[in-house]
Amino acid sequence: MKKIIIITIACAAFIYSNAQTGKPHVKVFSNFNYDMSADEGENAFKEFEFKRSYLGYSYKFDEKFSAKVTFDVGSNSAGSAYTAFLKIASLTWNYNEKMAVNFGQIGTKNFKFMEKAWGKRYIYKSLQDQNKWANSADLGMTIDYSINNNISIDIQVLNGEGYKKTQSDDGLMRGGLGLTYKMGSLSVRASRDIMPRSSYSETNANQIINTIAGVYQMGDVKVGGEYNIQENAGNILDKQKDGVSVYADYKLNSNYSVFGRYDKLSSEDENGNQWNLEKDGDFTIFGIQRKMTKGVTVSLNMQTWKDATLEGEDDAEQESTLFLNLEYKF
Repeated sequence: MKKIIIITIACAAFIYSNAQTGKPHVKVFSNFNYDMSADEGENAFKEFEFKRSYLGYSYKFDEKFSAKVTFDVGSNSAGSAYTAFLKIASLTWNYNEKMAVNFGQIGTKNFKFMEKAWGKRYIYKSLQDQNKWANSADLGMTIDYSINNNISIDIQVLNGEGYKKTQSDDGLMRGGLGLTYKMGSLSVRASRDIMPRSSYSETNANQIINTIAGVYQMGDVKVGGEYNIQENAGNILDKQKDGVSVYADYKLNSNYSVFGRYDKLSSEDENGNQWNLEKDGDFTIFGIQRKMTKGVTVSLNMQTWKDATLEGEDDAEQESTLFLNLEYKF
């Protein structure tokens, strides 16, 4: 905790001293949750929880060059209860109106489109992020290129280990290619991510993630979805994961909206067996969201998980948790 305070003070001092030439940014996620699945006679689990805080600073050198630094403070398995990581330390070069290059410790492209389409990261991560199919940031480079007003492509080359792990002797050089099409209220994205294998035995192979995603805005209604296939999961030959996520949001007025989301995770090996059964299942969220003021949003929602079962077995019981989520940013 002492380290976090020191880092926060240092960031605040830097931001204050450069307030005239750059832009600070802060985002905080927290919640209260209550277990609705406790058996009769048992005390239901309940807690106030601090999930994450992002502290950062953006600076624009001129019309072509800009930089961004962001610290990620939260409950991370890689550190203590609350650990600060340098998540973003990137330099952006806008070569021209059509092409931009990002270099350094950068935000990755793997699920950024889906996270924006879902629009409620403070409540729950997008499917790939939640299930650790890819990292949200990594050391490497991305290139974005706009072919025209409707079509753009992006390429990324990364070390492949994320921003919370120490780099190994040799980067994995994880690569990705994406194509995004926008027309009016419709946006569609197709992408392919390749994680090279680090071992070359007969049971190892390159891991490949293929994704198709889309979002459509119809007045006050927004609907979106994604379908992901992870081939050779964990670089193990013929291990496959599938992930489907669909979500919808209806804006009641300028402050209130209701929303829902459904995720399904499944797995299969070369023999048709559910090899990842302990992590397969169905997840749903239903809730209401209110914008309290600029930069402050709160949501009351129910999150439910149901484990997958083998064919012929009884369905697993649902585990439901009531959440009150809060996001504030400035």
